[in-house]
Amino acid sequence: MNSVISKSLFTKISSIIFAVFVSNISYAQSADQAWNSLLSKRFSKNAEFSFVENNAKLPNILLYGDSISIHYTNTVREHLTAKANVYRIYLNGGDSSTFIPKMTKMHAKMQNATLTDAWSFNWHVIHFNVGLHDLKYLKDSKLNKANGKQVNSIEQYQKNLRNIVIYLKNIAPKAKLIFATTTPIPEGELGRVVGDAVNYNRAALKVLKAFPEVIINDLYAFTKPNHSSWWQAAGNVHYNELGRKAQGNEVAEKILSQLTIIKAN
Repeated sequence: MNSVISKSLFTKISSIIFAVFVSNISYAQSADQAWNSLLSKRFSKNAEFSFVENNAKLPNILLYGDSISIHYTNTVREHLTAKANVYRIYLNGGDSSTFIPKMTKMHAKMQNATLTDAWSFNWHVIHFNVGLHDLKYLKDSKLNKANGKQVNSIEQYQKNLRNIVIYLKNIAPKAKLIFATTTPIPEGELGRVVGDAVNYNRAALKVLKAFPEVIINDLYAFTKPNHSSWWQAAGNVHYNELGRKAQGNEVAEKILSQLTIIKAN
């Protein structure tokens, strides 16, 4: 009887040990495995979302933004080759209410990677933007400015942006923060009103007056004079290759100017 009990107990203990062992194997992901597990199928094969191998000798840059930033990510990386490690948020940044949850998820996931290659998140420059998804109107999750509801009012947007800056200053107190204004809305856009980018940018700048250390990258003013030749299509907020390259170079130059200041100090 005792031998049967002992054998049964041994079997249970062995099962528990094996389960813990398997759990630890799956938990102890490498940094690239952890990064890839964050990606949705939609972005998993996009070069903009490829894993970035860290070069400890270079400063670390983070790009946070929506599809506009996705489209200029590769240009920024090309421009800063051998000058910085350029990372980006693992998906479309979306509206301002999702900024902190997405950043928190990324940090938690990557810091739980194996200790040998976990990210340090020693950010030197964070270039960020929210706005284009705040001002849009949705009905049943589809763009609809005629009958939809705006994602975030200007007042809520301002509150969220203030919390974002406080959050970034807390997690990266030494980082240079660069806020990019929201790019223009074209005539005929299905879920956005022409002129709202101006209104939300104005509201953002009011918030940022309380944070003079945040550098402004006025992508709206940079893009507006060229909209007719840069827009991807009529009524589309996105840009063609010419526009993406120009925006990416502008972002890279803004980042480089801050890296020069950091190096000088």
